[in-house]
Amino acid sequence: MTNIWKKVALASAIAAVPLVSFVGPAQAEGEKFILVSHAPDSDSWWNTIKNGIALAGEQVGAEVEYRNPPTGDIADMARIIQQAAASNPDGIITTLADPDVLSGPIRDAVDKGIPVIIINSGTPEQAADVGALMYVGQPEYDAGLAAGQRAKRDGVTSFVCVNHVISNPVVAERCSGFADGLGVDLGDSMIDSGQDPAEIKNKVKAYLTANPDTDAILTLGPTSADPTIQAVEEMGTAGDIYFGTFDLGTEIVKGIKAGTIKWGIDQQPFLQAYLPVIVLANYQRFGVLPGNNINSGPGFVTADGLSKVEEFAGEYR
Repeated sequence: MTNIWKKVALASAIAAVPLVSFVGPAQAEGEKFILVSHAPDSDSWWNTIKNGIALAGEQVGAEVEYRNPPTGDIADMARIIQQAAASNPDGIITTLADPDVLSGPIRDAVDKGIPVIIINSGTPEQAADVGALMYVGQPEYDAGLAAGQRAKRDGVTSFVCVNHVISNPVVAERCSGFADGLGVDLGDSMIDSGQDPAEIKNKVKAYLTANPDTDAILTLGPTSADPTIQAVEEMGTAGDIYFGTFDLGTEIVKGIKAGTIKWGIDQQPFLQAYLPVIVLANYQRFGVLPGNNINSGPGFVTADGLSKVEEFAGEYR
């Protein structure tokens, strides 16, 4: 079995959505599905999303397209959703990074009869509210809560949350959940780091210098984790300060392996992109739809289980 088919088999098994087997080359009908994300071009974490839709589109014989606002501007994303709907695709897959801005364009697409699946950002309740078929993603508050409870068991009592996407209120739920898991107030423990690597590094160093009793660092993805790794290395605290992060990436995996990062939370973005294409293709062709939303995470990745993650980090993990 080739590596690519091993990946497919694994993704299908994890998701427990037995739809792939019904779709073969003879049934391909050339549907077009558009995925719209809130991510700026600079955020490499979304490469896994791009790989996921590309592979699913190839397998079901559908045309797939990834669109995003280059700077991560949510208002620009709303316009992209409107443009996508105007092209009358057979389905739209999108994040719900800011319901106040995005709900209207998504509802308009649904009202046009375009099937929509919400992924990554938002909640199952918000997805239902805009008329989406389902939600595929990680419950962010619950993931943060589990991380906080884990850190509390490890003796952590204070932390700083490095938020590089402050404009996305859903992502901030990770910080809130972590604080609740520890049993402390979030207060001023969440910093708006921005997305410039040098600025992130300097803000982390400034916070830790001003708050030397900070027990732990929580970063929310490679964009904030990678410069934070550099910050603790330069401060000489790598491996000493408790460091957990959401998501995976090449530098995060290296950090876990080196002992700088205690754990990474994998929300399995590959599944967030791959499964909606499979679901939409089968929905269009046969009218079948899973009866529940799909939680793609969270899962804690530690140094003990790195082999498969390390092999595919930044590509399929």
